[in-house]
Amino acid sequence: MIRAGQTKTQGRWKKSLFHLVKICQYVIMVIITNIFVLIRLNGGNFMDYNAKLLELDDFFGNWVRNTSAFPGQEYAKLTNSLYPYKELFSPIKVNKTVIKNRVVMGPMGNLMMCEETGRPNQKMLEYFFARAKGGVGLLTTGLIPVSHGIDPTVTEAGDRSMFPRIDKYRTVFAGWRDLAQGVHAYGSKMFVQITPGLGRVGPPTCFITKHKLPRSASLNPNFYIPELPCMRLTDFSLRKIVNNCGQAAADAREIGLDGIYLHGHEGYLLEQLTNPAFNRRLLGRYADPEQFGLEIVRKIRDRVGSDYPIMYRIDLSLALNETYREKMDTVPSLRKFKHGRSIQATLSYMKHLVEAGVDMFDVDIGCYDNWWLPHPPAGMPAGCFLDISRIAREYFAQNKILSNAGEKVPVVAVGKLGYPDLAEKALRDGDCDMVMLARPLLSDADWCKKAYSGKVNEIRPCIGCQEGCVNEFILGGHPQCAVNPRTGFEDVLPEELAPAKIKKNIAVAGAGPAGIIFALTAAQRGHKVTLFEKSAQVGGKLNPGSVPKIKFDLANYVDYLKHQLKMAEENCDLTLKLNTNVDPDLLKAGNYDTIVCAYGTREIVPPFEGFDQVHWVLGVDLLDNPSLMGDAQKIAVIGGGVVGCETAYWLKYEYGRDVTVVEMMPDFMEGVCTANRGHLLHYLEKGGVKLMNCARVISFGKNQVHILRNSSAAVPNPYNTWQPLLPDNIPNPLAKKPGNSRNPITVDADLVVLALGGKADQDLYFNCLKGHLAPEILNIGDSERAGRVLEAARAAYRTGIRV
Repeated sequence: MIRAGQTKTQGRWKKSLFHLVKICQYVIMVIITNIFVLIRLNGGNFMDYNAKLLELDDFFGNWVRNTSAFPGQEYAKLTNSLYPYKELFSPIKVNKTVIKNRVVMGPMGNLMMCEETGRPNQKMLEYFFARAKGGVGLLTTGLIPVSHGIDPTVTEAGDRSMFPRIDKYRTVFAGWRDLAQGVHAYGSKMFVQITPGLGRVGPPTCFITKHKLPRSASLNPNFYIPELPCMRLTDFSLRKIVNNCGQAAADAREIGLDGIYLHGHEGYLLEQLTNPAFNRRLLGRYADPEQFGLEIVRKIRDRVGSDYPIMYRIDLSLALNETYREKMDTVPSLRKFKHGRSIQATLSYMKHLVEAGVDMFDVDIGCYDNWWLPHPPAGMPAGCFLDISRIAREYFAQNKILSNAGEKVPVVAVGKLGYPDLAEKALRDGDCDMVMLARPLLSDADWCKKAYSGKVNEIRPCIGCQEGCVNEFILGGHPQCAVNPRTGFEDVLPEELAPAKIKKNIAVAGAGPAGIIFALTAAQRGHKVTLFEKSAQVGGKLNPGSVPKIKFDLANYVDYLKHQLKMAEENCDLTLKLNTNVDPDLLKAGNYDTIVCAYGTREIVPPFEGFDQVHWVLGVDLLDNPSLMGDAQKIAVIGGGVVGCETAYWLKYEYGRDVTVVEMMPDFMEGVCTANRGHLLHYLEKGGVKLMNCARVISFGKNQVHILRNSSAAVPNPYNTWQPLLPDNIPNPLAKKPGNSRNPITVDADLVVLALGGKADQDLYFNCLKGHLAPEILNIGDSERAGRVLEAARAAYRTGIRV
């Protein structure tokens, strides 16, 4: 705004001068801070390594070479060999609160499950009611920030909130009261997860939409855009957050929620202040890394009294040094984080937290910068962090540490424990006191009911894709699930399937996930369903997809679908016809009321020059029949999507082949969840798999692949796992654009594997329409649009409930 008597030129000049002063202040602060940090660290480059963490880092990639070396993997199936689950369904006391069983619903961010004011909406309520009704002992919310107005990353422009809020006004309380009362009606308890803020791991959109830099414990790089600095929070602002935590806890207690759950993990703001990797403050109240966390706990305990439970989420180590090793010295955005809290220092801090008032912990390792650790994807082994929870539990026992209520301090284990036998064994073996399930409870809200009754084979397994539960809200949605179409839609989709008013004769062409889910849904509603499959088994592309050992979760899901089909054939009017090629004549002869096409995709095979000079095979065919690789030692995988990279991992770690992956785009596995993508890329690099991005295949020769590759300095590092890919709609104004310097490269290959994806096979659908073969003709799943299990299941279920 130009003031009276001020020209536009003067206004622009003053504005430019203001920005120049701010930049100078920032540069000076950076220089001074770096000088002090060098003094503090004595200029050394020494990094602490923990032998156990080094062992785990290696093991989390190569466990497929010896599955018997990890006892938990033996129980990574939905079996009931340890039934009845006496430990899993025994009560436990936390402070003065008794929880009916040992199952904790882990925090899944409840983003977009609230009104713009932050009041929990009906979607959030019904989402939690379904899990309470399913028998979960303790529910926890996703993170609820209490730093609106201080941390610019937690609030949208216009003071709108994507997070539910408990820190604002009484206008949000009604939603929380309804939530607490509804959960209690089913005998469950509920803790609200409070976070002091997001800091450096908050979305960088605040810079674009509000012209504000993120804030952190020290001058740290933003996780999403490392070129974007996070400004240091003042002691005054941090004291305000401490008070906000106390007020939020007092409000939660008055509302009727059963406890407070502090998020001190994954590199969120609480950890940024309590871990010297991120907190490099030299002066002031919070230069001591423990001070901020202890103050928050003491403030909460002061506001809620001695009997109210406080739970703390913590990592025993960031494990950054053990993950990245020499890269900690060479990657600019990691260099500052070398001197993180050790396991021993964390255990000591946990002891102090108990003295301040914490009653219970859940523990694992990692942070956003090695995201696959705190969010273990499909490729991680089952029960991956039981060694970590045991370390904490034994520490408390050996040091006779009791809570302020005089009770033992329960330790909650996390990390791929969604198999009842494994969860029970962990409790029996003393690895933990409770088990935390997050994604397994999204894939099946009745997990507890089914486990308690011994109907384990009816549990719908999580497949570890993280596309609906994590990726969805990163892209602007709310939590969902790839295999459970009702998750996140409990408020609009019926719990019980409505019987069909008019029973139809329905043909389904294709027994992949879309065809199976539709057939099951329609048959359970009373329709007569015939499910045709051209091959000898159901599952479609899930079958080759579940061949690598890292895809054991997907194999469990295929078994689940087969079991569901078997029950439907016995109890519903459903007929499965295998080895049947569906064509218009067959469908016309059936006189069907409805025809559903779920025929999947056709693999993409471009007309490469010299294709006849190489031994090549489709990736899906190779997975179905590994003998097709023969004696080939050098294998080139063309296509760096998730199928190409999983196939490369399989070839390297299970068959020991020399593998090169060629991808035309700048980044590998675009669109795949950061945790899943990071896990694969990290271990492809450790295994010596060569990743070539910005590389286009131009021709083939005798056992050779000829490529043009962009050699510009700005081409992304294909092994970059410490920085996520931004969604396409969020520009990075600081990113360098690759040039166009292309160099020819020749890759030697005894075998070429094509993993270029597929395109929807719509021929049958359009032929059915053309021939008017039925009054109603539908097209779902990959035959409508090539996608993932998420889209296939969603389309199939929604079509099945309305047909």
